[in-house]
Amino acid sequence: EINGITVINPDHYTVLGGEVDGLKISNLKAFSCKGWSDGIDLMSCRNVEIKDVFMRNSDDCIALYAHRWTYYGNVKNIKVSDATLWADVAHPVNIGGHGKGNILEDITFSNINILQHDEDDRLYQGCLSINVADDNVVQDVNFENIWIDNIEEGQLFNFRVLYNPKYSVSPGGGIKNINVKNIYYTGYGENPSVIEGYSENRCIEKITFENIMINGKQIGTLEDANIKVGKFAKNVTLRKVNIYKSKDTDTQESTFLHKTAVSKLE
Repeated sequence: EINGITVINPDHYTVLGGEVDGLKISNLKAFSCKGWSDGIDLMSCRNVEIKDVFMRNSDDCIALYAHRWTYYGNVKNIKVSDATLWADVAHPVNIGGHGKGNILEDITFSNINILQHDEDDRLYQGCLSINVADDNVVQDVNFENIWIDNIEEGQLFNFRVLYNPKYSVSPGGGIKNINVKNIYYTGYGENPSVIEGYSENRCIEKITFENIMINGKQIGTLEDANIKVGKFAKNVTLRKVNIYKSKDTDTQESTFLHKTAVSKLE
């Protein structure tokens, strides 16, 4: 268990977990500026709870992988909540890039504040990134109650099955059952989000967006959300919902949750 520490300018990752079952991380604050200085990188871990963290990193803030180096195994039951993420380079959230034909599943990110995303390489953009390679399959992922401030350069979503010759040994196996709900983005000029598979047998499917709010307006179509659906993508939908149970109820609730998360930094 990691609880109540502050890490300033580590040489590499702030937290590296490999084949850990039952890891708990809470009240962690991390600031990094060196190359490859990710925040929390977990390889082949299970039953993980991360909450009440602030991560400002010069690479991915939170990355979830399967096999890498000497770590082997699937990824299951990862819960991340009440986190504030600031990525000076790369992704605030990154899932699926390394493995060996593994399954990464039952992953939830909830009540997340993303303060920055600044990445000039389109291959590595995405505030919420699921980039699946190495024959991995990523499934049953939930993103809910996510606040994204104006970003310097990047995309809101990048969900791809891919082969990256720099890091991959093979293309990803697939992505399915991804639910993205209650996203509140305040900003302009982001690059189009990408939803794309690799082939007919290595596709991305059953991707649902629900209640996407951009600059205070609920978005009704994928096009208006600046989401580009590419090849080998199936059943990608965006739903509008009635956000007003009573006058101003949901607006007040959203504002309260956002302020509550930010206040934990003070």
